[in-house]
Amino acid sequence: MKNYFRKVLVGVKINRVIEYLTLSDILMLSGWGLINPIIAVFFTDQVKGGSVGLAGLASTTYFLVKSFVQIPVARYIDFKKGEKDDFRIMIFGSLIISLAAFLYIFVKFPWQVIIVQIIYGLGGALSYPSWLAIFTRHIDKREEGFEWSLYFSATDLCAALTAGLGGLLAVSFGYKLVFALVGIFSLMGTLFLAGVGHYLKKRG
Repeated sequence: MKNYFRKVLVGVKINRVIEYLTLSDILMLSGWGLINPIIAVFFTDQVKGGSVGLAGLASTTYFLVKSFVQIPVARYIDFKKGEKDDFRIMIFGSLIISLAAFLYIFVKFPWQVIIVQIIYGLGGALSYPSWLAIFTRHIDKREEGFEWSLYFSATDLCAALTAGLGGLLAVSFGYKLVFALVGIFSLMGTLFLAGVGHYLKKRG
């Protein structure tokens, strides 16, 4: 097993931008991994008039908003020279995603769920295209497959670990604590994105 990992990792040197982006998403996706597997239960148990149908509608709202908004955002990013705008949009989108988590603490009615999902979708539409653009530009040559695999393995493993934990926390301490943790993890992920900005500025 040691020889296997030595062969896989030999000569591996990941640049700082890829490291920061990966660590940021580990925190962001792990945070949302606490609530995503049990969000339908939250809608049926904690939202007045909520149902499984509301869970489907909430998911549809998020993906519709994200899908329609991220296309013009992506076109703007592609046409704008430099990475300052990409970075600012990425940070702004990540902050909106964090805000959505904290807003769920106060949700009581179905219409509030839809509003939060619209905000969440806007955050995703701003954050993901800019994140992907920066990641694509800075991925190391001849390490593309490894660095993408490392990203997905790390984020998937952390999301898997938090999936079960979220249910236990909700049962033991309530959903408000879980949403607060989601927001905190998302903000911590945003802080790692700030590291990307510092590195890009240092490189000029």
